[in-house]
Amino acid sequence: MFVERSGIIVWVNDTKAARNLERFGSVHYISKKMHYVAMYVHTTKLEEAMRNIQKLPYVKKVERSYRNEIKTEYSSDGPDKSKFYTL
Repeated sequence: MFVERSGIIVWVNDTKAARNLERFGSVHYISKKMHYVAMYVHTTKLEEAMRNIQKLPYVKKVERSYRNEIKTEYSSDGPDKSKFYTL
């Protein structure tokens, strides 16, 4: 149903030209002050998209987001310390 997506951070020289990155994936945010673009690409086409984006003349650097790999499930194995902080 849902397509797996991966995040990419693209550092650019020109933010107006960065609008052309729509053809590689979904542009989520363009920072005019810090000159970067946050975008999402299909996971199956990630490496190919990163190579093609890096070849563009207005791109400085392309970084992959590791948000999918961060553990988001937490366990409460430690002791409950809430009784020490009550009044």
